[in-house]
Amino acid sequence: MDKKRLVNLLFITTILLAFQLPAVSAKKSDELIEMPHTYPAKYTSQYIKQITPTYKPVGKDDVIYVALDMLKETNGEFSRNAILGNNLSGRAVKIEFRDLGTINPDYSNFDALGWKKNKQLFIFINPRHKDAPPGALAALLSHEALHQDEYNSLAEETYAWTMEASVWHEILKLYPESNDETHPLVVRENTLNKLFVRGNYSDKYIKKTVMSNEGYKNLPATSPGFEDL
Repeated sequence: MDKKRLVNLLFITTILLAFQLPAVSAKKSDELIEMPHTYPAKYTSQYIKQITPTYKPVGKDDVIYVALDMLKETNGEFSRNAILGNNLSGRAVKIEFRDLGTINPDYSNFDALGWKKNKQLFIFINPRHKDAPPGALAALLSHEALHQDEYNSLAEETYAWTMEASVWHEILKLYPESNDETHPLVVRENTLNKLFVRGNYSDKYIKKTVMSNEGYKNLPATSPGFEDL
């Protein structure tokens, strides 16, 4: 092989490596991104990238994308679809972590709040839950997604709280890593689950809790879509 041909071959090889190495490095760096320990194992950085286009219309937080995806094939599937746009507004619900006290000081300690402005539905979540396990957020969202208009009632809250409890009960079986009681949202969900189980997987004791809640004392018994108490 003459010297000129050898130089050309080495040059081509160098160019090929230059194009290949960044791709390999990028792939490895993606694989090395460590997800929070409360994320189920399947929710790798690559998997979250795949599901992002589906959930991006609701907001910008990855943990919300994971939470919504965890609602698949649970009792919260209805709520997931509602959040994605199958609701009274016909639009995706916007979800964000927000200081609820800026809306009303009385809401500062709420865990979450369903809100409607013109035709747009929102779910605002207390920022203290930003690092909560996505499974607990999934249960919370299954509740809030049921509030789709400006009306509320004891019947609606009873149904929403029972939905939340039933979804959390399923999450505990499907994704046991979600049960991290260092997070206040998990404490809330476990409290609801106990009432749900104690009532033989019904709203029996949840209804009593709703009825005795001071925050609901001015609510009517029923509201549109929730006529039975």
